[in-house]
Amino acid sequence: MEAAAQQILKQYFGYDAFRPGQQQIIDQILSGRDTLGIMPTGGGKSLCYQIPALLGRGVTLVISPLIALMKDQVDALTNSGIPATYINSSLTFQESGIRLSGARQGRYKLVYIAPERLELPGFMHTLEQMDVDLVAVDEAHCISQWGHDFRPSYRQIATMIDQFPKRPVVTALTATATPRVTEDICRLLGIPQDHVVATGFARDNLFFQVVSGQNPARFLRDYLKANRDQPGIIYAATRKEVDRLHDALQKEGFAAGKYHAGMSEEARAANQEHFLYDDLSVLVATNAFGMGINKSNVRYVIHYNMPRNIEAYYQEAGRAGRDGGKSDCILLFSPQDIRLQKFFIDQSEMDDALKGEEYRKLEQMIGYCHTETCLQSYILRYFGAREAVSCGHCGNCLDTRGKSDISETAQKILSCVRRLHERYGKTMVTKVLAGASDQKVLSFKLDRVSTYGIMKEQPQRQISELIDFLTAEGYLTQQGGAYPVLKLTERAVPVLKGETKVFKKGKVRAVQLEVHNQLFETLKKIRKELAQKEYVPPYIIFSDQSLREMSAQLPQTDRDFLMIKGVGQQKLEKYGQAFMEAIAAYEKDSSETAAAKED
Repeated sequence: MEAAAQQILKQYFGYDAFRPGQQQIIDQILSGRDTLGIMPTGGGKSLCYQIPALLGRGVTLVISPLIALMKDQVDALTNSGIPATYINSSLTFQESGIRLSGARQGRYKLVYIAPERLELPGFMHTLEQMDVDLVAVDEAHCISQWGHDFRPSYRQIATMIDQFPKRPVVTALTATATPRVTEDICRLLGIPQDHVVATGFARDNLFFQVVSGQNPARFLRDYLKANRDQPGIIYAATRKEVDRLHDALQKEGFAAGKYHAGMSEEARAANQEHFLYDDLSVLVATNAFGMGINKSNVRYVIHYNMPRNIEAYYQEAGRAGRDGGKSDCILLFSPQDIRLQKFFIDQSEMDDALKGEEYRKLEQMIGYCHTETCLQSYILRYFGAREAVSCGHCGNCLDTRGKSDISETAQKILSCVRRLHERYGKTMVTKVLAGASDQKVLSFKLDRVSTYGIMKEQPQRQISELIDFLTAEGYLTQQGGAYPVLKLTERAVPVLKGETKVFKKGKVRAVQLEVHNQLFETLKKIRKELAQKEYVPPYIIFSDQSLREMSAQLPQTDRDFLMIKGVGQQKLEKYGQAFMEAIAAYEKDSSETAAAKED
């Protein structure tokens, strides 16, 4: 059988050798053993059931969650000379009947169906009339309520399998399964744990990076200008954000399309097709787009907003580099993303247990955005890898910034959590450390705690970010639902005792933006004028480093301005308007000059 599989691999698919895990999964299926295959996106999961389908005597039934995925797979198989079809809601009743009749007569080797089809009265009876010897469950994590994309209709699969006159071999495949989800898949589909084939989740061709503390819109625009001819996907959290980004990119002259559930089915299909055929270079989408998309040359996936959990992020980021070419996976993190995702969880119809699980997953996603360790290793540990070594090529591994000793600051934060008896969340701990005269702080008499105000020289935003960092690095943990409380971990104990030091790197500089010398000189003049009015040295207003960063980042809003090193709330209120007006005037002049040159 191994030689026959190799022959089909070459004959129909054009490959000389199997990828890791493929041969083992195929061998188990051909030996009649139910199998769960866990392979990274782009690892060739489809071949694991397509080759056994061609070697089997009967029909292979493929459960697939997306219409677009089915059509793509069937088109590719048909183009390779393999008889395949799909049955889904895009077909008329008459078309479905013709295809089902053909399947009963054995005209197809593979028949793709949507899981919802199993809920239709009489459909199971139709399947029983087929000679099904293999059932392949694609995106198998959808069967688990603990998975990131649970589909209740997937629960019908086990019932379907049991109703066949002769039980077919079952294979389940996924790219994103935590140990808990893996156990769930095996239990629900009756797959023995020792029949699991996991090749690992590492994608060595992907460059992971988290960008925070700078204008995401400007980063995105500059990145796309540098990669104008490369196809890529931009994910946003809401339909409104997708529409806004899409319109902005089109005005900038990018060949951009959009995709979200608020659009008509025809519009979504058209944009997806234009993207697949390279008529569009960039697609802005919600997470409604992408699962199962087979476009192999996506060179970058940028998350404009933080996703809810690691599974969703890794699957969406995994759309990049399916052809093995080097590709970028960049997450633009902003603190408000956390509030948005918590809102989504709060508004969902999940029960309390599932909501609690989603909050836990969200905290791990937040940890990813703040960790300074290897990003790929962080992901692999999430999926259960015991020994995840540094990849050596992510944004954190390649980071050359120096580390500063923040042990004393860490002790203050950890001590405050302990003094508050681990009963309060991040917001309240931040206020106590900053010495805020907040009504709740005073009503709870927290101003009497010994750690009250011990970090009053730092803005609350900065204290909150430090708490996030200590949480990401495992010194603190957040427990609870929508309003989690901070708890100390075992790792915090030696820090409090002064036995272990804590180090932190400076802000990430994801892109080396060009400093506008003319603007820098203009900002220096404004700084000097303000300094003269206040009778202070210019560097008291802002350092040269702050002005250089303004010249590079071009902040336009209060939030953007606060992201500049050396800018706190007070300096924002005192000087922000003057500097941002100068920056806006510079950008307007630059645009008019460029337009004049074009004329």
